Order: sequence, then C-alpha cells, then structure tokens
Amino acid sequence: MSSRPAAGGGRWVEVDPARVARWTEGFADRHGPPTTTVLGYGLLLTAPDGASAELHTPPGARPAPDLPGFVGAVAAPRRLGLLLARKGAVAVGVAAGDDLVVSKVDTRYVQGRTAAGGWSQQRFARRRDNQAKAALGDATELAVRLLLPEASTLAALVCGGDRRAVDGVLADRRLAPLAALRAERLLDVPEPRHAVLVAAIAAARAVRILVRDPT
Repeated sequence: MSSRPAAGGGRWVEVDPARVARWTEGFADRHGPPTTTVLGYGLLLTAPDGASAELHTPPGARPAPDLPGFVGAVAAPRRLGLLLARKGAVAVGVAAGDDLVVSKVDTRYVQGRTAAGGWSQQRFARRRDNQAKAALGDATELAVRLLLPEASTLAALVCGGDRRAVDGVLADRRLAPLAALRAERLLDVPEPRHAVLVAAIAAARAVRILVRDPT
C-alpha cells in the first residue's frame, strides 16, 4: 500500500484489490461503522467521527451498489491493455488478472535539448523533432500490431508515462477502438522497460482511496 498527500487536503492511498476488505475493516475499527454512499466513480464511506474514504473503482472493474459488491468487483480478474510511453521509449502489454500475457518494449534514440545557439541549435532542434516523430511512429505501429487486435477483449486501456506521448499515439485513427477504452488514470512511470510494464499491472489494478481524517 502506498500513500501520498492529496491536493485540497487528505491523502491518497493505493490498496491491492485483495486487501480492500481488510482495509475497510480497519477504517471501521478506527473511526466507527461507516455509512456507504454510491458515487459515479465508486463508493464514499463516511464514519461517525467525520472521517471519510472515497473508494475509486479501478479501470475495467464493474460498478457496485454496495461495499461487498465493490470488494468482489475490484478483485475479479479482467483483461487490461497497457500503453506506457516516454519520448523515445514505449511499452505495450495485455494483462489477464495479475499476469502479463502480451508484451513488447521498444526504444529509439531521441536527442536531449542542447544549450547551443544560432544555426547549430536550430539544426539540433530539427534533428530532435525528426527523431521524436520517428519514435512516435514506431510506438503507434507497435500499438496497432499488438494492442489493437486485443481491443474487443479488454475491459480498459490504462496508460502511463508522458501524457503528450500517449496522446500522440492514440491520435492515430486506427487506434480509435483503443482510445475509446482509455481509462482516466495515468500511471506515473519511469522510462518504459519490461520490469516497468510488469509493475504497471499492480498500479493499474490498485484501488485508489481518498482518505480525509476528522477535523
């Protein structure tokens, strides 16, 4: 389980789906039996002492009308597409439950920014732009080849890395079926590698909970 401060107060925690039931039991033990409210994006638990926990439905999980249903839905296995992109690197995969069943990582050199000035800087900038376009093209073709044929089997597409790079890949019209499955969640990942892709499965399936303590 990870935790970080939330903008506007409270903190975000990410809980493995298999541990959500235990987490909510602990919340009730600490703050008293909560009432449950169904939200468009999950459930709100409100405790007698004023503490609250917003449980956000993870990508691909079905909505649930109550806490037992939520716990069952988030733990259920489902197929998720993964698209991680940063500048010259891309990783795509398909996860069935916790297992990575399809995967491919591709890298292409993209020159960093230079402090040189004048014509030299313009030359470097043009070269860098061309390298970035070529890398984007490679990433798009990889998604077309490996992810697009799986689109009808996916519960959601979870993306990570640089938003502009991801947006650039999914802007290709051929990938419209995948773009329609794109989850709102954007994973914060380092440069895509196979190990990063494997770790992204847990992050994509994790239940994000916004916890606010009593005032």
